[in-house]
Amino acid sequence: MIRYPSIRLILDDGTQHGIVSSEEALQMAREKGLDLVTIAPDANPPVCRIMDYGKFKFEKQKKAKEARKKQKERQFEIKEIVFRPKIEEHDYNVKLKHIKRFLSEGNKVKLIMRYRGREMVYQRSGIAKLYKIVSDLEGMCIVDKNPETYGRQQVMIIGPKLA
Repeated sequence: MIRYPSIRLILDDGTQHGIVSSEEALQMAREKGLDLVTIAPDANPPVCRIMDYGKFKFEKQKKAKEARKKQKERQFEIKEIVFRPKIEEHDYNVKLKHIKRFLSEGNKVKLIMRYRGREMVYQRSGIAKLYKIVSDLEGMCIVDKNPETYGRQQVMIIGPKLA
């Protein structure tokens, strides 16, 4: 459906053929069994290319799918681990093992120190426990967000250390 009197033609191998009439370009495309596609309709004269349009669309879809796939790989989840200020050593070690696993999978971890009732008195020891977790994971994580208090809990976000 190219209705220009003359066009600048690019051949299927990528070389410039020059300015030709649109009928001549269409005839050349038919001889090769390919399509004549307008690339730059606003240029003077318009630029057209001889190509296999079906193959071009397929390659374009394939590249777009690959780009979406790579974008999905870069995404990460934020996993949450909830602590209490008076946590026992074994429970602490179990949760630390979970955090190590999450970080090795490339996910970020939201550490939540939750206080109930009179435990609000122990906020300093809670922050100390959060920083103890970071020191126990030294070399594996970086602190994305320092501890902040939201009501009856303190939140800290750590992420995996990129090599």
